[in-house]
Amino acid sequence: MEIPQQLRDSGLKATLPRLKILELFQHSNVRHLSAEDVYRLLLKENLDVGLATIYRVLMQFAEAKILLRRQFEGDRAVFEINATEHHDHMVCVECDKVEEFFDSAIEERQTLLAKQHGFKLRDHSLSLYGLCKDCVARDHAQSSASRLQQPHLAARMMSKLPKHK
Repeated sequence: MEIPQQLRDSGLKATLPRLKILELFQHSNVRHLSAEDVYRLLLKENLDVGLATIYRVLMQFAEAKILLRRQFEGDRAVFEINATEHHDHMVCVECDKVEEFFDSAIEERQTLLAKQHGFKLRDHSLSLYGLCKDCVARDHAQSSASRLQQPHLAARMMSKLPKHK
């Protein structure tokens, strides 16, 4: 669907800020953007749109169901295009990276649990929190480097190794 028609279908006028913000979401490699992310991306394109305007447009898009508002850990909200396919999220607590995933076994289990409890499931959201592979690798590298830089720890670790005869 073309952008202006999508806005009109939602009852919103096709203003420059709305068009540019929607375009960012449709063409960005990053699927989950905060208002601050949008602000920085617009500045890179030499578009001076105030942060208050960005917040207002993002909330209008969320109300019109063009975007979905996600609030993961903390106060930071991110937005994503309202796609028709369901997915869940893994959120890195170190770098805030959000990865999408879909697992049919999890979906089936949730449906079964709802049914067992007499619960009519309408929607759900699953967010897993941990460290992404990049942060795990960085933490591992920093831990290894830190241990090697502390001779007394390295000596203590060496003394605990079994002695071979």
